[in-house]
Amino acid sequence: MAKRRFELIIFDWDGTLMDSAGTIVDCIQAACLELGLAIPSREAASHIIGLGLQDALEQLLPELPTEQYPSLVEAYRRHYLSQDADIPLFPGAADLIADLYDRGHLLAVATGKARRGLDRAFRHSGLGGFFHASRTADETFSKPHPAMIEELLDELQVPAERALMVGDTSHDLLMARNAGVAALAAGYGAHPAASLLDYQPMAVCHAFEELARWLLKNA
Repeated sequence: MAKRRFELIIFDWDGTLMDSAGTIVDCIQAACLELGLAIPSREAASHIIGLGLQDALEQLLPELPTEQYPSLVEAYRRHYLSQDADIPLFPGAADLIADLYDRGHLLAVATGKARRGLDRAFRHSGLGGFFHASRTADETFSKPHPAMIEELLDELQVPAERALMVGDTSHDLLMARNAGVAALAAGYGAHPAASLLDYQPMAVCHAFEELARWLLKNA
């Protein structure tokens, strides 16, 4: 077996492994409609994917009175939880994770989900047992703060130069830069592929199959 370039591979979840970006946008818009708020564009709603939910909604709707955010958070969660069990992984994602695990990589997740949401996703996808560690936005600082990656590096005892962050948003890639680790961009997710080039990832992959090939060849 070829020597591993990266001992640890850290994945974002939504829009990177799970094809959930469209559902997240739909649920944000449905929650706003339910509460009689202005409905954000799909582009604007997509841009905040990857942030912690409270941070995301505050950035998306900065003029909303503070006391209304809890109701918006609750409405979003109701819409999302009513269908999250049916959201699929990208085709080939389960095989890729199993292959990387079998090759001896340490695997982790750094996500804007809450812990309860990630645990549900692990159960529904069947992938939980492949990941050695994970961090969620309700456990530490939200992206693009480097804390998620720094805590994973510390927990798994991996130096920054031996870790790779894989994500589909500018928040993921900026978090990687802030933590001093390399990044691989999933250009098929929530943020336009062209916008991810600004963060100098090792590559921008335009389909999940391309990302899987890159990792199996280069990681």
